[in-house]
Amino acid sequence: MYKLQGIYAPIPAPFKNDELAFDKLAENMDFWLSSKLAGIVVLGSNGEFVVLSPEEKRKLISAVCKLSDGKKPVVAGTGCESTKETIELTKYAAEAGAKAALILSPNYYKRAMTDALNKSFYLDVADASPIPLILYNMPGNSTINLSSKLVSELAEHPNIMGVKDSGGNIVQIAEIINNTPKDFAVFAGSASFLYPSLALGATGGTLALANVLPNECAEMQELVLAGKHDEAKNLQLKLLDINNAVTARWGVPGLKAALEMQGLYGGEPRKPLLPLGQSERKQLADILAKAKSK
Repeated sequence: MYKLQGIYAPIPAPFKNDELAFDKLAENMDFWLSSKLAGIVVLGSNGEFVVLSPEEKRKLISAVCKLSDGKKPVVAGTGCESTKETIELTKYAAEAGAKAALILSPNYYKRAMTDALNKSFYLDVADASPIPLILYNMPGNSTINLSSKLVSELAEHPNIMGVKDSGGNIVQIAEIINNTPKDFAVFAGSASFLYPSLALGATGGTLALANVLPNECAEMQELVLAGKHDEAKNLQLKLLDINNAVTARWGVPGLKAALEMQGLYGGEPRKPLLPLGQSERKQLADILAKAKSK
C-alpha cells in the first residue's frame, strides 16, 4: 500500500510562449527523478494551477504520470471550487496514475467555508475518490485555515491519508501530529519549518525549495532520522534565505529563475505574474550560491 513519506517537490508548470512546454517538462523530470526526492506533486501552488484551464490541468497530470513511469509516486492537486469538479478531476488523476490527490479547500466563498462546511466537502470527495486524499492547508493563499481539530476529525476517514500544512504554525502542526493516528502522514508545506516539523514527528514535506535543491532537502530528513539533530538544525538555518527567496519574497517567478540558475528550465510565469528583473536575479543568484556553499 502507498505510504506518504519523504520529500516531494511541487513542480512548476513550464510555459513557453504562454503554452505548456512538455519537452521542457521532460528535461526537468529527468533531474527530479534522478534525485533523492521521494515523489512529485503536480498542480500544487507552485504549479500555477489557478491559471490553468481544465484541459491543461488534465494534460499536465497525464504527462507527469507518464514521465514518472512508476519511478517515483505522483500526487496530483485536484482541489476545485465545486465538489463536483474536484471529484471529477480526482478521478481523472487516479486513471492517469496518480497515487494520491492533494486537495485545497474551496475558498472563493470564504465566509461560508466554516470547519463544518469544509468537513462536508472533504468527506464527500473522500467517499467518491478512488485514491487517498491529502488535505492541503494553505491559508497564505486561500485565507482559510484547516484547524487542528478539523484535521484530526478528517483523519478518521479511511481514505484521507495525510495533510500538507503550509501555514507555518508549528503549534498547530504539533497538535495535528499528537491528535491523529500514527499512520496519518503530516507533511511540512515549506522548507522554512521542515526541521521542527520532522523533529516533532512529521513524515516528510512538500517544498518549493525541493525543486531547486532536492538532495539538500532530503538530506535534512535523513539527518533527523539518523538522530543527527545538530547537523539537521544547521542545514535548516542555511536554507532559510534561499527558501524565503523562492517562496514569500519572489514566489513562483523566483522559483523559476532559481531553476534556470541550476541549469533547469524555468521559463516565464503565466501572466499576471511577471518574471524577475535583472537586479532581483542578481540578488537571487547570490543567495543561491551562499546556500550551496560548503
